[in-house]
Amino acid sequence: MEKRATSGTYKDFQSEFLACWQRLPNKGFFFALLAAWLALFQFLGNSTFGFIPSPSLLRWMYDVYVPKDFSGNQDDVQGLIIPFVVVGIFWWKRKELMALSLRMWWPALLLLGGAVVLHILGYMVQQPRISIIGLFVGIYGLMGLAWGREWLGASFFPFFLFGFCIPLGTLSLSITFPLRLLVCHLVEWVCHFILAIDIVRDGTALIDPTGHYQYEVAAACSGMRSLVTTLALALIYAWLSLRKPWKRAILIASAFPLAVFGNLLRMLTIVIAAEIWGAKAGNYVHEGGPLGIISLLPYIPAFGGLFLLAHWLRERKAEPSLTEGQRPA
Repeated sequence: MEKRATSGTYKDFQSEFLACWQRLPNKGFFFALLAAWLALFQFLGNSTFGFIPSPSLLRWMYDVYVPKDFSGNQDDVQGLIIPFVVVGIFWWKRKELMALSLRMWWPALLLLGGAVVLHILGYMVQQPRISIIGLFVGIYGLMGLAWGREWLGASFFPFFLFGFCIPLGTLSLSITFPLRLLVCHLVEWVCHFILAIDIVRDGTALIDPTGHYQYEVAAACSGMRSLVTTLALALIYAWLSLRKPWKRAILIASAFPLAVFGNLLRMLTIVIAAEIWGAKAGNYVHEGGPLGIISLLPYIPAFGGLFLLAHWLRERKAEPSLTEGQRPA
């Protein structure tokens, strides 16, 4: 039964994909230009040859997302996932997209020209982030060129998500340091007034007065990664499930406090473990616990809170009113 169900699902997907593929005009035109566009960024995309000695912007992006020794800043790793998320959203909205009037639209060349200017500027001043913006603006322009203005309007949000593919790197310090301070203040307050745990905060360090343990809330522990992930999920979920702008704004704005609360919960878990079982237990929890499960702790309240809030905000269908002569069952 399971094999038949799996086979049937695959065949349904295959037939749906082929139907969409056949209805999509100007495929050869678009994919030929896309290949040429990607080749430009592969062979003339990166003018910086410091830590990543490659002319490929695509290679530069990958090496920034996933440092070779895994010891660098991995807060930008979501850049590897976002393209798959965007493709998934396009597939989710395939019926809406296929219902549009799809035809070539030459004014999209202005978008493509702007993307070229961005890349040249980024190449000249050795700022790959500017070239990354040019890369995605160019792909957006190519889609408008092949399939028209209506397609551009319907696909603006998925392409907006490519903003999460722009690595922040050291630019994130202006965000991570305030986050570290905020989490330390919250941990200190909860420990003093709720848990009755004596702990001293010194900047971004949490210190046991007896000297048994001390934890520095480093940049990697600031919660930046969970904040970016939660914000991306909030944007996607708000766009797919809500229609009213104010409801979308509430769901998106909730990403920050939910991400902070998740990181606070993780830091409290470390302090409580160290307080009860000693510094080794605290270090064990700090490293992620068994199979790194505890490192996922910040995402549980963040994602759970988003889904609960979205459930409360969702638009409910109005119940049909009873006509004269009808009675409720």
